[in-house]
Amino acid sequence: MDAVSTRLRLRVSPGATRAGVVGRYGQAWKVRVAAPPEDGRANDAVVRLLAETLSVPRDSVKLVSGERARDKIVELTGIDEAETEQRLSSAVGKEHRS
Repeated sequence: MDAVSTRLRLRVSPGATRAGVVGRYGQAWKVRVAAPPEDGRANDAVVRLLAETLSVPRDSVKLVSGERARDKIVELTGIDEAETEQRLSSAVGKEHRS
């Protein structure tokens, strides 16, 4: 049986004072992370933030494109698009530890 997977567009703001899901940014979700965009630290922080926010294991969140850009695409396994949207919407405005 194939696992459920969802692709998610993100607009990332690294080096932020507070980490969390900001809301929609066009067709993407805007997220903030405290980690700087150096040596992949911001990408790691994005993976941790999404895993925590969506209640999925970290290895279920994979960066597909945008390794060195603010605009990224991640693939999520084990969670469908509707559930992803609902959990992200619920997380808007809530701070997360980085």
